[in-house]
Amino acid sequence: MPTASLIARPGALDPALVESLRNALGGGTVDWLSPDEAAEFPLAAIPTHLAELRDSIADQADLNILKDGPRRKAMLLADMDSTMIQQECIDELAEEAGVGARVRDITARAMNGELDFDAALTERVALLRGLPETVIDHVVATRITLMPGGPELLATMKANGAYAALVSGGFTAFTARIAGMLGFDENRANTLEAADGTLTGTVGLPILGRAAKVEALEQITARRGLTAADVLAVGDGANDLGMLTRAGMGVALHAKPSVQAQSDLRVNHGDLTALLFLQGYPRSTFLTGPN
Repeated sequence: MPTASLIARPGALDPALVESLRNALGGGTVDWLSPDEAAEFPLAAIPTHLAELRDSIADQADLNILKDGPRRKAMLLADMDSTMIQQECIDELAEEAGVGARVRDITARAMNGELDFDAALTERVALLRGLPETVIDHVVATRITLMPGGPELLATMKANGAYAALVSGGFTAFTARIAGMLGFDENRANTLEAADGTLTGTVGLPILGRAAKVEALEQITARRGLTAADVLAVGDGANDLGMLTRAGMGVALHAKPSVQAQSDLRVNHGDLTALLFLQGYPRSTFLTGPN
């Protein structure tokens, strides 16, 4: 039986809105996962006018329909930039190199699917040539912040037996640090090449892009005796679409318009704890992870 999920920012979910939608959809009893923040109710069938319903309440809450299947996932497969952290690492490096505006434009277009990912990454990395490797530590310390809700997401899923993998089109120099901060079990990303302590402006081959994220899903689930149905994948860019559409629960988090258009589950209100609500965890069961 499908489930209708409504999530808003804390204190912003109007009970009257939830009741109105429940009545309109002929739903069952409402279960509040967090007062005035997250609620859900069972449905007899998936509404045929879901897009119209979503649009009608888009400024108030996220409406998602969860299909039959295991709600609590055994694996988290997460993008890093603008997903587990609030920045794009390559953009922050570019600011240090004095080419921030140029690189940000390329990044935005690539993440919206307007540019070939591999070519866009190669072009941006070339602009970083000559930066000292130490700039990475400086950027992590002064420019990178975790996405709110990330520590709770990791701690709660892992306490319930889930495996967590960070897969990024960014760089291992950042994923290793972020994975360590949040408690990911493994991380995969591209390699920024350097010589004599200086970035060479090149990226190690092969480039980890959209296909590599799907490969990570397939390889890790096979290794752990899981299936795609056991996976919650989250990301925001076009290079995440492969894993988002393959996973049992693929969530577009504050995603680019083209990504949202191709994703069944979307979160534009709230933070990463919304992914716990989508799995049916009430806020009272959330655990606090490392900060």
